[in-house]
Amino acid sequence: MADHPAEDDIGRPQDTAVALMKEKHEVVLAMLHGFDHRGFFTARPGDQLTLIKSAAEHILTLDAGEPEDRQGDGRRRFAVAVSALTTAHALSAPHPDARGIDGDVAFFQAVRGTLLKYAMTDDGDGETGGVIKDAAIRQLVSQAITTDRIIDVFRETGMEKPNISILSDEFLAEVRDMPQRNLALEALKRLLNDEIRLRERRNLIEARHFSDMLKDAIRRYHNRAIDTAQVVQELIDIARQFRDAAQRGEALGLSDEELAFYDALALNDSAVQAMGDDDLKIIARELVVTVRNNVGINWTQKESVKANLRRMVRRILKKYGYPPQRQEEATLTVIQQAELFGDTLVR
Repeated sequence: MADHPAEDDIGRPQDTAVALMKEKHEVVLAMLHGFDHRGFFTARPGDQLTLIKSAAEHILTLDAGEPEDRQGDGRRRFAVAVSALTTAHALSAPHPDARGIDGDVAFFQAVRGTLLKYAMTDDGDGETGGVIKDAAIRQLVSQAITTDRIIDVFRETGMEKPNISILSDEFLAEVRDMPQRNLALEALKRLLNDEIRLRERRNLIEARHFSDMLKDAIRRYHNRAIDTAQVVQELIDIARQFRDAAQRGEALGLSDEELAFYDALALNDSAVQAMGDDDLKIIARELVVTVRNNVGINWTQKESVKANLRRMVRRILKKYGYPPQRQEEATLTVIQQAELFGDTLVR
């Protein structure tokens, strides 16, 4: 008896791991109930990719139409279950039962990776989804315009590489026609949110406007006021408006910085009606000059500089007759936008 304690100690942890592995395997299989993944192992490579995407679509249908506060619940539960299964499977090797589900684990991991590439929310097991999905989407955004290389994310979604820009009509049409509607929805949400975050530094008000539009569309989708096909189309329409908004400054004869301040001033319809478009453009141009002439490196960290700018902004608004009841709000918005510009306005 005394000669075998080490063997017992080795055997028991593996037995526990194998039992846990079997339990987690059943959990994942239950989430894929109604989807037969077994054909994956004998399918051609192209068909295998289709099966992975279809499985991801199946998981996303668990979320479709749920209230907004439960968005992504199926996706998160699947990610957590696959992570737990992967860990238990690794601990169970080289047990025969572990080898018997090697293929299943690899398939589940591929589905999980596909879901994370399109997810906007935390995947539920400590990863904010960032590393995997951001790499794929950022590669799509940064390379789609400038390279002739095949981009993995396009190949994986079955779409062709867009020939002009990430928000070209051709690209958006291909997203609309993806057979996996829920994946299309996730991809569009991710792309739009990334674009909104990028736009915030250049134009806070415009970014807020598109963020509100996106949130409203998603809210109505989760409240079942619109279906998946309709929300995909709405997000495509928002993407087109986002793309076209980039031309507004040129049409108004304003630089990017001037347009941002113009939008901050025009936030209140009463101000626009009271003053007129031309006066607001004059104020916007003067604000850019004033900020540039009165800030230095790291100015956003100096309260005295910001306080001085607030006084100058108020003076300019008063000078041009900006509605008094709106001046304080406009001043705060202008300063907030200037802070987002940071040192880019420094001469």
